[in-house]
Amino acid sequence: MVDSLQIRASRPGDLPSITILYPDAFPDEDLLPLVSELLLAESEVLSLVGVIGSSVVGHVVLTRCGLSGSSHEAALLGPLAVASTWQNQGIGSAMVRDGLRRLTKDGIACVCVLGNPAFYERFGFAREAAVTPPYPLPKEWHGAWQSVSLGRTGCPCGGSLSLPQPWLRPSLWAP
Repeated sequence: MVDSLQIRASRPGDLPSITILYPDAFPDEDLLPLVSELLLAESEVLSLVGVIGSSVVGHVVLTRCGLSGSSHEAALLGPLAVASTWQNQGIGSAMVRDGLRRLTKDGIACVCVLGNPAFYERFGFAREAAVTPPYPLPKEWHGAWQSVSLGRTGCPCGGSLSLPQPWLRPSLWAP
């Protein structure tokens, strides 16, 4: 990992850098509408940037959500982006670890993610069957739906993930 990386909560002045970051990191996906909406929902979102010098080189969003039938809070990790010139240097991993640490301090019980198992297993994520996403996933994506407990036991219960409006678009949950 880059020694000079600093991770902090995003600020309104970071938005221009964030809007450049996502198309660079994901040239085949348009995640900016989702990211923009999530950043407007400040109370439900933990938004972190990775900064080297004065440049934003990474961004991650962790959205607070509920679990149907449970009083425990959960979170959904994503999107996560690192500038193409800074990828594979541990920046994304450092931001995920920092985000999980902050959510643990805030009492979040578990975090779910829809992502590459080879990347997320290093943080303790494992395939999730008890917590369901807001929309059915394609069969080939079932292994990508994962969670990690932030407490001493597994995710506190099953049920459906209850997410804020920006996440309630079926296109975000399908190929």
